[in-house]
Amino acid sequence: MEGSLQTFIHVCHENGQWMSQLPEELWDIPLYNLALPGSHDTMTYCLDKSSAVSGNESKLVKFLNKCMPCIVNPIIMKWSTTQVLTVTQQLEAGVRYLDFRIAHKANDPSTNLYFVHMVYTTVTVQDTLWEVLRWLETHPQEVVILAFRNFDGLTKRLHCHLVACIKEVFRCKLCPRNVEPTLRTMWQQGHQVIVSYEEDKELEKHCELWPAIPYWWGNKTSTRALIHFLERMKRMGRPEIFFVAGINLTENLRYILLHPFGSLKKMTLQSLPVLKIWIKKQCPGPKKKCINIIAGDFIGNNDFVKDVIELNTKLNYPLHCQSKETGTNSISFS
Repeated sequence: MEGSLQTFIHVCHENGQWMSQLPEELWDIPLYNLALPGSHDTMTYCLDKSSAVSGNESKLVKFLNKCMPCIVNPIIMKWSTTQVLTVTQQLEAGVRYLDFRIAHKANDPSTNLYFVHMVYTTVTVQDTLWEVLRWLETHPQEVVILAFRNFDGLTKRLHCHLVACIKEVFRCKLCPRNVEPTLRTMWQQGHQVIVSYEEDKELEKHCELWPAIPYWWGNKTSTRALIHFLERMKRMGRPEIFFVAGINLTENLRYILLHPFGSLKKMTLQSLPVLKIWIKKQCPGPKKKCINIIAGDFIGNNDFVKDVIELNTKLNYPLHCQSKETGTNSISFS
């Protein structure tokens, strides 16, 4: 079985069909015990250069952007953009967890919702959901996890509107939270979408919504500190179902001032060789130190997606995960 999984990774260069081509022995393993590639702040490839700063940002940032937009706005764009591939390109590349930060623009009388990371996107949430649906319809055995988070400026009425849009777009493709999310089960029932929703009041009303998925965010500017954080989280033990290990670095004001010609992309690309080594040491599965979703920035670089997918080969046989940080775990699904 190991050979069959390794072969499809080399044949399917863009990994657009990787779930449908997994060996049958993995079809009955819950998705939260597989290794899934994800993108952090999925929609920042289409941030609006002319957008106002979001309502969640500090008064200082808003003031500076209003007074000196020609200086401040380019800086914001350099340090807010985390992806360059479109949502369809990310899915085609093999990403199966999408990190959606939802927002409603201040003083906007419409119900239009956007994505946000310091500034708003040019595309709406509803248009993006239809784009995801179109991709799913041409990839009927692929499953995606959509994490709806943050909710900047959303009222109760707008939450109702957003959930109604989600249900209108995906309909029976939505997997209810009482279903054991294995590939075989989801294929049999026609489900392709798991929606994680970070608002408990909506969960009570809709069985199609799953609880918020924990995201291990290190908030670190150095690769070494980030890996130390992730290993500490692993020692504490993984959640029972879905969770995300974020391998994304995070800038702060001091870092930006020390790197006036830098950007989040440069920061990320410098860290990837070391993070690649860490990824290859990880093991999916239900054990305490196992991983599930690994999400990163600029996911088209350095074979990130392929490396995460390949971790599923470790579910083929009893494996001893050996590293100085993690110790030894034995994983077997036979």
